[in-house]
Amino acid sequence: MKPFVPALVGPTGSGKTKTAIRLCHALNAEIVSMDSMQVYVGMDIGTAKPTPQERAAAPHHMIDVAKPDEIFTVSMYREMACEVIDGILSRGKTPLLVGGTGLYLQAISYEMTLGENGADPALREALLKEAQKPGGTQRLHARLRAVDPQSAEKLHPNDVRRVIRALEIYETSGKAKSAQMDAQRREGPYRVGVYGLSLPRAQMYARIDARVDEMVRDGLADEVAGLLARGIEPRAEGGAMQAIGYKEMAAALRGEMTMARAVELIKQGSRRYAKRQWTWFRRDARTKWFDWTDYESEEALLQALLCEIERDRAAQCE
Repeated sequence: MKPFVPALVGPTGSGKTKTAIRLCHALNAEIVSMDSMQVYVGMDIGTAKPTPQERAAAPHHMIDVAKPDEIFTVSMYREMACEVIDGILSRGKTPLLVGGTGLYLQAISYEMTLGENGADPALREALLKEAQKPGGTQRLHARLRAVDPQSAEKLHPNDVRRVIRALEIYETSGKAKSAQMDAQRREGPYRVGVYGLSLPRAQMYARIDARVDEMVRDGLADEVAGLLARGIEPRAEGGAMQAIGYKEMAAALRGEMTMARAVELIKQGSRRYAKRQWTWFRRDARTKWFDWTDYESEEALLQALLCEIERDRAAQCE
């Protein structure tokens, strides 16, 4: 029987961190982060990493496992995270997956060949050169949308590395990446139960805007300045500094835009990212949603969530 592993998902600003810590205490669990930016050392404020107090309240894994000047792939995440999950299970505890990166959840949930097919270094280099031209990222994204709309919907135009990878797969195989992934999807080593937190969109966007203001007050500009001083720059092929908040702040620090404009773009980008996360998890038929407005208190939602997790865990054993 495959181990049952619950996953708490949802868009940014939906309250996953605080809820996960409370779930850990009730489930004798340890948190396995599914955040593609919190993996990077030294990127704390802009990625809204759990605070030292929060990390002391419950064990957290898959945070600060990569350098900000390296490309951390989904396959690298899967290998490391599965090792962590197996370690937690071996200690008689429950791994609790927490985060908003859908690709990470997919990588843990299913057996997939990630990045093994359709490699063409020459084509990849040509696509990268195109991306570096004015308007190139938008053209590549439009090109992907024409041949693989499902992948294009999931990827932001600025996620150049993954857009190029999807185009590379299509050009070399004649098949869309999304179609190949669907064909390869088989359940992985765990039975993953998916539970989503949600808020009405207006409330979620207000929380996101407030969080960005808090990041600025907490020193986001200084954090980005420190990374730039170490030679860590935004680059077309992706990487840590392409994250929302970092590339905009880097541009402001270089004098390419005002700080006010950078903050405005960070809020806008964060809201759009939350919408994409919402769409991703809504499409996952496994997700059982818990909307904060459906419960009279935080405690009521927590108890409903716990009951559902325990019910699914018990059904796994029948």
